[in-house]
Amino acid sequence: MAEKTTKSFILRVDADTMNAIEAWAADEFRSTNGQLQWIITEALRKAKRLPKKKNQPQNSKGDE
Repeated sequence: MAEKTTKSFILRVDADTMNAIEAWAADEFRSTNGQLQWIITEALRKAKRLPKKKNQPQNSKGDE
């Protein structure tokens, strides 16, 4: 099984935004960190910016 790696970084967020993220995380039974990861992943998915998974077969014609 492939190993998942994570990178740590410092994120500065204003107090009102952080309070909103913490409340949202609590509503969905996630940690604040988990909520931020979910928000970022969803934004990348919607923007079609996530890298393609290596184990998925690729179309030779480029159809999507």
